[in-house]
Amino acid sequence: MQYDPIKRSLGKVFNATPALRVIFYKMLDVLLLRSWYIRLELNKWNSSLKGSPALILDAGSGFGQYTHRMANLNKLHQITGVDVKEEQIEDCNGFFKRLGMANRVKFEVQDLTQYIRPDCYDLILSVDVMEHILEDCKVFENFCQSLHKGGTLLISTPSDLGGSDSDEHDDEHAHGFIDEHVRDGYNIDDIRQKLLNAGFSKIEAKYSYGTPGHVSWVLSMKWPIMALNFTKLFFILLPIYYIVVYPWCLLLNLIDVATEHKAGTGLIVKAVK
Repeated sequence: MQYDPIKRSLGKVFNATPALRVIFYKMLDVLLLRSWYIRLELNKWNSSLKGSPALILDAGSGFGQYTHRMANLNKLHQITGVDVKEEQIEDCNGFFKRLGMANRVKFEVQDLTQYIRPDCYDLILSVDVMEHILEDCKVFENFCQSLHKGGTLLISTPSDLGGSDSDEHDDEHAHGFIDEHVRDGYNIDDIRQKLLNAGFSKIEAKYSYGTPGHVSWVLSMKWPIMALNFTKLFFILLPIYYIVVYPWCLLLNLIDVATEHKAGTGLIVKAVK
């Protein structure tokens, strides 16, 4: 499936005003199952702070969807988003400036294999990035060094049970460290061991995108994108399609998030320094 032409078409529409871009973020939050898992983990983490401010790194920030969510968890949080794509960094800095958040949200062009800020962050978020980076062990070490003692690393990445082959984890906001995945997803035990070796003391890993999530993805993402690739006229029918289909996708996503999966095409990994 070709995501890029669709992303470019949607980008022209939703980048017209900051309000439309925020609406686009909210649409992705609803449509993308990984966003459900990330929101759940971020809310639990934020609740544990009991209102205290935090320093956060969005490692592979893309077009700022998760940066925006974290910035709204607490108006005192300070967030740095990093990515290798200069045009995305420039775009995000401009967008968050228009939102009046430039005093606490900034974006930088950085390579995660070289980026270290010793004992700096309380939270590092990495969403669908690590599968693009060959030197993943080096990045995990950099993450560990950049966290405060007790700081948390939260990762969403494809598993080795079909995640890299299924398109479910194709990056909707184009982190773009490398054009292709450099591994066929992570083995759940392998990523645990790599994080232990990097210096993390407590690691929790679970599967996402079980059978309910896969069916939801086919209905909410795969089929509409295939139709849009066939003809842009499907944009006219898209609202009607989602009115009919999305209640079922909502139910399937709820089931997927509430279920402990023995297998799945995604992984949600939480590691504490």
